[in-house]
Amino acid sequence: MKNKLNSIGNYFKDFGTALAKGDIWVKLSLVWMGAGYAARKQIINAVIMTLLEAVFVIMCVFYAAPNLAKFGTLGTVQFEQVFDPLTLTSTVNDYDNSFLILLNSIIALFLIVVFILVYISNIKTVYNLQKRKEAGKHINTFREDVRAMFNERFHITLLTLPCIGIILMNVLPILVLIAIAFTNYDQQHMPPSALFTWVGWTNFKSLFTNSTTITFGYSFGKVLIWTLEWAVLATFTTYIGGILLAKFINNKATKWPKFWRTLFIIAIAVPQFVTLLLVRNFFADSGIVNTICANIGLTDFLKKIGLVGSNLTYIPFLTNPTWAKVMIVLINIWVGVPYQMLIATGVLMNIPEDQIESARIDGANSFQIFVKITMPYMLFVTGPSLITDFVKNINNFNVIYLLTQDVYVTSDQMLANSNAKEIDLLVTWLFRLTNEYYNYKMASVIGICVFIICAAFTLITFTRTIKGDKEDQFR
Repeated sequence: MKNKLNSIGNYFKDFGTALAKGDIWVKLSLVWMGAGYAARKQIINAVIMTLLEAVFVIMCVFYAAPNLAKFGTLGTVQFEQVFDPLTLTSTVNDYDNSFLILLNSIIALFLIVVFILVYISNIKTVYNLQKRKEAGKHINTFREDVRAMFNERFHITLLTLPCIGIILMNVLPILVLIAIAFTNYDQQHMPPSALFTWVGWTNFKSLFTNSTTITFGYSFGKVLIWTLEWAVLATFTTYIGGILLAKFINNKATKWPKFWRTLFIIAIAVPQFVTLLLVRNFFADSGIVNTICANIGLTDFLKKIGLVGSNLTYIPFLTNPTWAKVMIVLINIWVGVPYQMLIATGVLMNIPEDQIESARIDGANSFQIFVKITMPYMLFVTGPSLITDFVKNINNFNVIYLLTQDVYVTSDQMLANSNAKEIDLLVTWLFRLTNEYYNYKMASVIGICVFIICAAFTLITFTRTIKGDKEDQFR
């Protein structure tokens, strides 16, 4: 963190140095961005920077200024439609769209920030050109600069498109998400027919508040706990299950290993949503599994030991909170273990045989070898993948939603008041709030919480995983 702060400080310090020690052409670049290049006979660069400056000015006048002028209120002119009985037509006024104002304002602010960074870098670049000229060094032509972009600076060229994609697909949506969390954008304030406005920290307070009408605090606590429990169970059951299955199939005593491996690969080939929807029907209250359980007497036995209510004629696999959570984890094992098996198979084949042979010579049994050699090696190689799987399971929408949608109905009125269910993850709750109830403001707040949780966990675990040098232990 200290190094990053120093880098930021040096960035602006170098800008100040360029302004203080730069010649007239460097100072003129504050007004005309291409001046420094023109003075060093880099005409094409001068034209490019001049055009960039002109485009930015036009953008500010015709795009940024009109939207930023309304950014503080997010619009004041309400949508109105008037029917004219004489012409039998409807006329619509020149209304404000709060969402478009918000979106365009954020884009405009982002472009302004990017331009400021380019502007500062431009001053520093032309100052470096001045120093090179004063030192009698060669100044690259435009052709040489282009050639450099495909040689020593090819990494910059290669990363340009991915960076633009990340900005468009990740950064800007996150900024919009954060902004919406501070508004009252919901079903009662839905553009274009209605306006929404800024409400400050009200939505964040609601997320941690419990009252007769506001139960988001209660629901957030229960959903967060289940989300973390699910992420741990889903990650480690499939991880350990995949390793054990891979060891079983690769064991020399196992017959037809190719058959077993192919069987589980076929399970991967079937689209996950098809598998989950079929399994949901199998375990429905009137599904085939309940029919079989009733015929063999399992349902009556579970009634006697208290696992099924005495008033039920079926096992509530996906309609009871406890049963549903257990079944979701078990079904996820079936869905997720084949993927982990393939990953584990490749890693297990690369475990140094000399370490295993040495352990056997020293008298270690199979279990000790697994605990002391196999698992440490697996964790070392697949540690980053394990972290990724944990974060992915926090946002594992498919398994929860496809297994329980239109099947599970909550009996907890406080959860129902905030449109949540006992089996919801934060991401499915967020989806339900937006897709079914149009409560974008609270969905945005929950989205920010999910982002913070995932980012914090990823940063902490990755830092601890990659620090140090453990490669020598497995050589």
